[in-house]
Amino acid sequence: MLSNTLKLCLGTKILSSLHLRKVSSVVTSEKFEDVTTYNETPLDYTEDSKEWNDLKKMLETVSCACTEIPIVINGEEHKTKNVRYQVMPHNHKLKVAKYYLADGPLIEKAIHVATKAYFDWNSKSFSDRIAIWECAAHMMGTTFRADLVANIMLGQSKTIVQAELDTAELIDFTRMNTHFIKKIMSYEPLTDKPECVKNHVKFHGLEGFVATMSPFNFTSIAGNQAFTPALMGSCVVWKPSELAMLSNYRVFDIMRQAGVPDGVVNFVPANAEIFAKIATYNENLAAINFTGKQHHFNKFYKQVASHIRWYKNYPRMIGECSGKNFHFVHVSADVETVVAATIRSAFEYSGQKNAACSCLFAPASLWESTLKCALIEKTQKLKVGDVLDRKAFLSAVINDNSFLRSAKYIYDAKMNKKCEVIAGGDFSNVNGYFVEPTIVVVKDLTEPIFVDQIFGPVLAVYVYEDDKLQEIICHINRSPYGLTGSVFAKDEEFLKQAVNSFKLVAGNLNLNDKSTGSLCGQQPFGGARRSGTNDKPGGPHYILRWTNQQIIKETFVPMTEIYYPSMLDGEKTEKPEETCTD
Repeated sequence: MLSNTLKLCLGTKILSSLHLRKVSSVVTSEKFEDVTTYNETPLDYTEDSKEWNDLKKMLETVSCACTEIPIVINGEEHKTKNVRYQVMPHNHKLKVAKYYLADGPLIEKAIHVATKAYFDWNSKSFSDRIAIWECAAHMMGTTFRADLVANIMLGQSKTIVQAELDTAELIDFTRMNTHFIKKIMSYEPLTDKPECVKNHVKFHGLEGFVATMSPFNFTSIAGNQAFTPALMGSCVVWKPSELAMLSNYRVFDIMRQAGVPDGVVNFVPANAEIFAKIATYNENLAAINFTGKQHHFNKFYKQVASHIRWYKNYPRMIGECSGKNFHFVHVSADVETVVAATIRSAFEYSGQKNAACSCLFAPASLWESTLKCALIEKTQKLKVGDVLDRKAFLSAVINDNSFLRSAKYIYDAKMNKKCEVIAGGDFSNVNGYFVEPTIVVVKDLTEPIFVDQIFGPVLAVYVYEDDKLQEIICHINRSPYGLTGSVFAKDEEFLKQAVNSFKLVAGNLNLNDKSTGSLCGQQPFGGARRSGTNDKPGGPHYILRWTNQQIIKETFVPMTEIYYPSMLDGEKTEKPEETCTD
């Protein structure tokens, strides 16, 4: 620590000169009003409501067309000979979109365009970018709401409720991230003597390009992955999922209409392996932004590591890879809550949510007395059907691969003496990829159905002896995943213990609530371990992953002193004129 005599101060002559002129900063900093934000309210779509009538018209329009979707780079549309089609999973004979996969040269072109666009885009003010995003959020919630919901329903087989929730979350991401920017930019570094020194913090987008690879299951996640880096000043090459092409292109088009310039986000459907190989080989790679299967993210991580000496910057790796999410039931739990929460979490959208409950731990006393019968009864009443059926609780899984994966686990369980199928168990892909909500009780915690990620409407149950509570907690904590989990109990002391016990195994832990349903701004989402990098989209810290911070120190008073007091001990020198100094 420096002595008091060397703290920032002003000499008499310098102070006089400062009084004669106004200290002015050459660094401009944007400031925003401290305004509140809110979550979008999902619409109900009741009979004869305006939203339902609007949606019916849009569903008919989308159903009767096969939308052609081009590759879009710097505003220019491209088509290749590699033509693909997106079908309705619940009626796979009907096509909803025709699209094209980019080849190597087009991917490289998109990377070049994004890298070049960065300099102009990053120089735009946050005010300008925020205005575009707020406009887009308004458009999504009004003019294009029915359009988005219809595209999600028909292209991704989400029921009305699930498609509306997805759309509301997309609006939340788009609007709420602008709120987080305003909050973060209100921070000012400490300044002891503003007459002498002014400290500033500036936020810049990541230099180069962000390679975004988004999933099929949430249009909101895809939109957030593609456009939040852009909001912060980065430029993006977006590879959307081939299973969500229709809704993803709609988001891309809405953002362009709202004012996102050409080249800032480039829409590049492509083979994932080819896309990643080219992106990770480019010296301008700024980040990989990925949601999907763990083995894919592992491969991309290795590719980046093997090329690390080539990059201008160290690429940031942002990944979310799902998990084996649990519901843990204590003997004191409310059975009705457990049943309702578990059914919703395990079977809504056919279990194809990253946070979906796929394994349930139940105490033997509660299971045999009430929980088992209640869970079977409620599950058997769930209706599986076309998304246009307003009473359908769930519809088809996304494609043939997903169907075969779920079917295989169900079939193997039926053949396994250590497993018992107690509800559901049927499946058919004649017209659509339909799998019944299925519950399987296992006797061995090492059974594949209890360990593997299935991503379908299959719930595995393990019944533990009441006195084996701590052993089961230890087992859960050995999980390689760390995404979501739920604990059900009325015993407050146990709930306190559970919060501490499960601090590493669930990035999102829910007490007496389902493992799904995180809301932007309320429960930012993500997990660690093999579930991902836990960057928490939907929260204020996520946007910082897409920026480089620059700290600027601006000094208004000349520095004239060289020596420190300890260097002058014992020397007789003229007392130097006091100045502002470090």
